[in-house]
Amino acid sequence: MALFKELKSKLFIFFTVILFLKGALAWFVVFDDGPSWTTLLTEIPFFWIIFCFIEWFATKRKILYYMIANFLITLLYFAVLMYYKYYGVIVTYHALSQADKVTKVGESTYSLMDPYYLLIFIDIIIFAFFMFRPKSIAKMKNIGMHRTNRRVLLGAFVLSLALCVFNIWPNHASMNETKKAEEMGILNYEVYTIVSDTTKEEEIIPKEEITQDAIDELKGIVQPANPQYFGADKGKNLIIIQMESFQNFLIGLTIDGQEVTPNVNKLAADNFHFDQFFTSAGAGTTSDAEYTVNTSLYIPKNEPAIQNYVKKALPSLPKLLGDNGYATSTFHTNDVSFWNRTELYKAIGFQKYYDKSFYGDNEEEHVAFGANDEVLFDKTIGVLKEMDESEQPFYAQILTMTAHHPFHLPDSLAKMELPGELEGTLIGDYIRSQNYADYALGQFIDELKESGLWDDSVIVFYGDHQGISKFLIDESEKEYLKGLLGKDYDYTEVLKIPLIMHAPDVTYPSVVHTTGAQIDILPTVANLLGVSMGDQIHFGQDLLNQPSNLLPMRHFLPTGSFINDTQLFIPGIEYKDGIHYSIEDNSQSTSLSDESQYLNALKLLQMSDSFVKQLPDTDPSDAPVSGADNASTEPATDSETATDDGAGATTEVPAETDAPASSASASESPAQ
Repeated sequence: MALFKELKSKLFIFFTVILFLKGALAWFVVFDDGPSWTTLLTEIPFFWIIFCFIEWFATKRKILYYMIANFLITLLYFAVLMYYKYYGVIVTYHALSQADKVTKVGESTYSLMDPYYLLIFIDIIIFAFFMFRPKSIAKMKNIGMHRTNRRVLLGAFVLSLALCVFNIWPNHASMNETKKAEEMGILNYEVYTIVSDTTKEEEIIPKEEITQDAIDELKGIVQPANPQYFGADKGKNLIIIQMESFQNFLIGLTIDGQEVTPNVNKLAADNFHFDQFFTSAGAGTTSDAEYTVNTSLYIPKNEPAIQNYVKKALPSLPKLLGDNGYATSTFHTNDVSFWNRTELYKAIGFQKYYDKSFYGDNEEEHVAFGANDEVLFDKTIGVLKEMDESEQPFYAQILTMTAHHPFHLPDSLAKMELPGELEGTLIGDYIRSQNYADYALGQFIDELKESGLWDDSVIVFYGDHQGISKFLIDESEKEYLKGLLGKDYDYTEVLKIPLIMHAPDVTYPSVVHTTGAQIDILPTVANLLGVSMGDQIHFGQDLLNQPSNLLPMRHFLPTGSFINDTQLFIPGIEYKDGIHYSIEDNSQSTSLSDESQYLNALKLLQMSDSFVKQLPDTDPSDAPVSGADNASTEPATDSETATDDGAGATTEVPAETDAPASSASASESPAQ
């Protein structure tokens, strides 16, 4: 009590209470058990360290410094709330560095907000109101201007610092970031992350130790001497369609007797449908999916792959097929500069890209961030037909976008009626958007079949990432989904996306239960096309030749999480208190499995990070050449700039001449 008697500054106590209430709100949203008495010991010491500095050094305008500290801490708590609602993990400074993207996906961001989140700003709004009143300003200048006893301040500072250290150090070794933040305190965790990243040198595995044999051993697989289906579709085109926010539970789903995705249902029934397939994406969501599908590398730990990894000359599917005589192009209705795709396409070696400058931005056709899926497919099929006229096979990756969160589909595009209980809900909007996306995809499939491309191409369909985060919906919505799906809507269902594969000389109606992820697409299609990957490092595996899998997971789950043939594992403070979720029905178990898979999953991630960091940088002279005003739709055969009559259609990405396509060439390149 003596401490509080000495700390007579009303500001000190007032802002302690205000910020603690905000911290309690964050704890209520993020942590299963919500705030408790331990929240006092983890959050308040951090406030006090800052307040002690203010009291010690401020002689004038003390309240202004308190308000600035209050505002900055409030913003951090708000970011924690918003980020957790979609990603299910604690935001750090890595994600905050991407804050400029928020303005470009504003509708999607704002839709994450529960109205009561705004309570966190009430005091700031009140302060702002009074700050514009001259009389109030004069009075506020004198608040808390008396000197606080320096000994008391020093004692409060030392005590607070000791509590922060006590909260941080015993928990620093935990793999689970959410558990770590709960034990340390949210603000302590944020500071610890910054200090740890700047002081702890990341261990890099030497490039000579990163071999395909080492990777396969960690995954527990052996490469077959004569892989099944190798070259079965040699010389055929490859078309990969990335379906925005498409989750596996949509397949076969009916609402009031209406099929939600009738065209995808038929695809799944007539071809290979991998029903235990998971997203490999992370903070970069759609762009991360592009990255991992085309490189068979894991995404980085704390940032989108397009932030730093695209500075490297990456071994990739476009380069691999380009070296085997393919023309390569990618199609997306958004601006190519968004999510740094200009650098991504340079790094992975696409010869051409088609973006908003090709598809246009007609307001009547605009959904989410660009032209709707009907426009995407209608204009893309024309390009594919022209490319098919050449004797050169092609690889085309097509990214849909209409069914993007928050799934606000214009009424003019809606194709199905929703029951009353789904109108205006996130689940209802999601279902209606995916129903339209399925309609547009069905038209495209018809065009592929009519043109002959269907029978002359390996065609892969997969979702890019989750659509409905388990953290975005309340208990009643979870119960509704449970009624639809017949099981809990939990991690394994959230992260499960479809993989449907049409290979003319291979596939037939079959549901394949082999566990896989986006990282496995590259080696699988390379095998079908008869393109050897013997000299190219890859962390995925051929799903047609490997019955077992180990999938390290990142970002949407805590570090140390992995999926194997039967379970999804999420660590606690350590491996022993982790939880196993059945990938069949989401049932939970705390029974321990072989810890070696946990350790191997961590090693695989470290190996992938080390591999990328030791690749050579991309050549600055190989930056994409804009062809928006004078472009061609002819298939690219080399790195020459294409010209045409002003269609404004395509931009060509010059081929990388120095990028390694194999582990052998990478091993000869200098480390970063």
